[in-house]
Amino acid sequence: MNARHPDQPGLSHYFSGEQFTLRAGGAEATIAALAAALRVYRRHGVDLVETFDADATPPFASGILLAPWPNRVADARWEHDGVTQQLDVTEPATGNAIHGLLRNTAYRALEHTEERVVLAAEIFPQHGYGYRMTHVAAYELDDDGQLSVTQRLVHHGAVDGGSAPAALGAHPFLRVGDVPTDHLTLTTTAETYLPVDENMIPVGTREAAGDMNFRAGRPLEGFRTDTAFGGLELAGDGRYHHRLDAPDGRGVELWADATCPYVHVFITDQFPGRDAVVALEPMTAPANTFNTGEGLTWLAPGEELVARWGITSWL
Repeated sequence: MNARHPDQPGLSHYFSGEQFTLRAGGAEATIAALAAALRVYRRHGVDLVETFDADATPPFASGILLAPWPNRVADARWEHDGVTQQLDVTEPATGNAIHGLLRNTAYRALEHTEERVVLAAEIFPQHGYGYRMTHVAAYELDDDGQLSVTQRLVHHGAVDGGSAPAALGAHPFLRVGDVPTDHLTLTTTAETYLPVDENMIPVGTREAAGDMNFRAGRPLEGFRTDTAFGGLELAGDGRYHHRLDAPDGRGVELWADATCPYVHVFITDQFPGRDAVVALEPMTAPANTFNTGEGLTWLAPGEELVARWGITSWL
């Protein structure tokens, strides 16, 4: 199909919107305007994230950025100063609100060079969230082709003049070329995980033991989960590291800075065209943070929440 609007060259007919491609250090990344999704990232010809067609919406939220909350808000409701706030239900099967307010929003480019793109989208006061925000995301490839992402959520003002609840996350599915996900080994430093109820809402914290212990590396063969982990250990570089190793010695890692003390691990066999896939999702707060307050940041007008993460590989 013709992907460009015939009369307005800056517009795109792709289902995932305008496409922004970066190249540096033997790597290539393509970010879609829709939800600022990381649609393609390969280095030296090896795919490092699950890809989807530009003429599709991101399957299972593949690669999208999450603001002003990651994961779910139970029953799409939360309370502020004794008043119930009712968000739009965006997960009908559970009645929850999921993955923030920008999942179906096209970001605009503030800057686009060969190795860097800066995208922005606006949040306006709406059902259950009476705050004016801007979410700015910068994707950048370094000279070695490694990818870094900076997310910045800026609060401009509230209907009630007060502070705004805020959290950030991202939803990249990682891979090591054509190596099946079931052949990979996952290593993360998590000491705890958050079990969930039938609607995928956390119901406490438990020790990451047995099948949930990835500290020494755990093969993923046959393992499926949709679980947030905490109790992460910062490395000497001030980052959290979550890595996937292939049997041939290659691997890929998601790192996140100290503002992201949670990682959500989602492994499913329902992703189109793949036997299984694994998402490693950096988060500043876990699911239902608007109700529990766990990891939640309150931003006064003029304040911002900044989170940095990235993907590195050895090939």
